[in-house]
Amino acid sequence: MTVKKFLHMTSLIMLISIALPASSAILSEPVKTTSATNTENPRAQALLERLNNIKEIDKSEITRLERKSLRKEVREIKKEMKEVSGGVYLSVGVSSL
Repeated sequence: MTVKKFLHMTSLIMLISIALPASSAILSEPVKTTSATNTENPRAQALLERLNNIKEIDKSEITRLERKSLRKEVREIKKEMKEVSGGVYLSVGVSSL
């Protein structure tokens, strides 16, 4: 191993050891978001209850057409939830490199 390679490896290791703790500290901060379950809108509560009921259904015992109609209903409920919630969204994704 040459001195040049050794210096390159050492500088890379130092860079990684400094950068990783800094980025993990940023990601570990709690993110404040509003939950759709805490809403006071009765229509939104009813939609959430219906989504929970659909999740609890044993889908192995229903026909293909029934599963298809449930998927369509879930899409419609999610679309309506976006309209009911007012359309306020928070992006919590962090891009790196």
